[in-house]
Amino acid sequence: MKWVTRSHVHVDRVACPWLIRRFVDSQAEFIFVPKARVEEVVREQGAIPFDVAGVECGHHGDGCSFDAILKKYGLQDPALLRLARIVNAADTDRLDRDPIAAGLEAIATGFSLRLPDDHQNLEQQFAVYDALYAWCRLQAAKETHGRS
Repeated sequence: MKWVTRSHVHVDRVACPWLIRRFVDSQAEFIFVPKARVEEVVREQGAIPFDVAGVECGHHGDGCSFDAILKKYGLQDPALLRLARIVNAADTDRLDRDPIAAGLEAIATGFSLRLPDDHQNLEQQFAVYDALYAWCRLQAAKETHGRS
C-alpha cells in the first residue's frame, strides 16, 4: 500500500509510518508532499492519506492520527495503547498528559533539525519507536502482573 502525508515529518508523521510498517503493512511505501499536493497524490497514485485534515486516518476530537490508525485496524495491544498515550500527548501539545511526551517531542524536534529529509528521518527514528515500544511492553507486563 502507498500512504501519503504532509512533508516535514514530526511526532505523528513518524509514529504513524512506524505503526503501519510494524503492525499493518510491512511493505508500506510512504510519500511526503506539501499539504496542497496530498489530494493529488491520493487521486493519481491511490495512496491512503494520513495526518491530514478531514481524512479517516487523521485527527478526530482529542485523538491524533496514531489513534485513528489503531482504531481503523483494531489494534488493541496494551503496549501500543500505552505508546498511543505518549504520542498523542506529544503530538497535540498536551505534554502534561504523559510524563514521557516531552521527551518524545524533544527527540522529534532534534531529528527534524538533524535530518530534514523525511525518509532519512523515518529510517533513523524507527529505532526510537522500537525502543519506546519495548519499554511500553515492559510497562504493560508490569501492569498485567500487578493485577494478578
